[in-house]
Amino acid sequence: MSSTPPLPVDPSAARQRELLDAQRAAFLAEGPPDLDVRLDRIDRLVACVLEHADELCAALDADFGSRPLLANLVSDVVGAVPALHEVRANLAEWMRDEELPGSAEAGTPAFVQIRPKGVVGVIGPWNFPVTLVVQPAIEALAAGNRVMIKVSEVTERTAEVLARAVASRLTPEEVTVVRGGVATAAAFSALPFDHLIFTGSPAVGARVAEAAGRNLVPVTLELGGKNPVVLGSDADLALAAERVGGMRLMNGGQICLCPDYVFVPRERTDAFLAHYEDAVRAHFPTWLDHPDVVSVVDDRNFDRVTGLVADAAAKGARVRTIVPPEEADRLPSRKGRRIAPTVLLDVTEDMAIASEEIFGPVLAVYPYDELDEVVTYVNTRPSPLAAYFFGSDGPEFREFVRRTASGGVSRNDLAVHWGVPGAPSGGIGRSGMGAYHGRTGFLTFSHRRTVAASTAPTGLAQNLLPPAGETEAAALRGFVAATLTDIRTRATRA
Repeated sequence: MSSTPPLPVDPSAARQRELLDAQRAAFLAEGPPDLDVRLDRIDRLVACVLEHADELCAALDADFGSRPLLANLVSDVVGAVPALHEVRANLAEWMRDEELPGSAEAGTPAFVQIRPKGVVGVIGPWNFPVTLVVQPAIEALAAGNRVMIKVSEVTERTAEVLARAVASRLTPEEVTVVRGGVATAAAFSALPFDHLIFTGSPAVGARVAEAAGRNLVPVTLELGGKNPVVLGSDADLALAAERVGGMRLMNGGQICLCPDYVFVPRERTDAFLAHYEDAVRAHFPTWLDHPDVVSVVDDRNFDRVTGLVADAAAKGARVRTIVPPEEADRLPSRKGRRIAPTVLLDVTEDMAIASEEIFGPVLAVYPYDELDEVVTYVNTRPSPLAAYFFGSDGPEFREFVRRTASGGVSRNDLAVHWGVPGAPSGGIGRSGMGAYHGRTGFLTFSHRRTVAASTAPTGLAQNLLPPAGETEAAALRGFVAATLTDIRTRATRA
């Protein structure tokens, strides 16, 4: 077991580069690690989290101001354990070389070698500051890499505990944790990693990608976006309201997969709103002092969310808060950073909340008449990380899935696509690029190298050198003519 002290906060750019160089030197000296070495490193990483579970939960509660024990345990302590189990069950198979069918018959027997890239950088967010760095780190280690982690400075107590935990079992040449603010993060993004994964907002993701691009570092970006929910004509309104409300209020609404707005058939809007209010009150009969409410993480985000609601109200939106009458005048509360569960109606395009991700316990509701309106609305905005549909697996759902783009889709629930074993997780457009989770993550952090041989009597280049000439060129011109004839024939039939 390592007993290396964690890095000090805000290490210089030069110190971060020294850490990277040390990891890369260790990687090159070792070569691609075998199965047992990879699994041992992953076991030790997960053990770091589990052994410090109580400290991490206390730090998370302090960082947020209020975050219940169950939420901390589920989201940030055991959240990465399924990734551990999936890797342990499958890694030996994932590591095997891939024979290329038909290559031997073609005279070039070949296989694809799955190799580690080297050193992977992981930049995590503040909303799930443990799980969303540990899970990609598990997959990077599974691929045989060394890992540098940059944890969010917003949850500084959690960052300190995690850094100490990782240093207790892993050497800095295996996995190390970097803590610090914006300047530290900028320096981290500019390091010449062999791969860099970032989870956070699109605005920051763009800056990370720009910095990485200067070194031609490949990036995986898991970002956010305004995730739509569509209630089909046959949707179970009570079910939809319960599940949308649960996800909108989970972690105080501070989840990149949260629903931001709901499209409801116009004639069913009032019924949905009634069910939504019932669902919220069933879980939170009070809000201001309820022990299971997750606070908005800091004053900056509190001001941002309350500002979105105030801007919408000033421009004509109807604001409905779901709290007891005696709490209505006391919310929002800066003291506890608590914002009432809120529904906005009559939202228009000039309101900031129509385009900005909410990241708080606020939901916009739009009535609609035809599914075409919904599809057009979603398609004329940046593609979201997730899209949700409530209703049967019928023509409406199939049309919505066929015509819209999003990182993933769940039907009749929220975020279930994110946790399916073996399913990739990632965004598209402004909601991200690339993907990870399971084998997808293993391949993301691996290089697939083709290794080929030749059994031909002459080499590839020799076939193009003299005495080859007019006869071979004539044969190729005949091949071009035949291919064009085939294409034109198919076009005529179509």
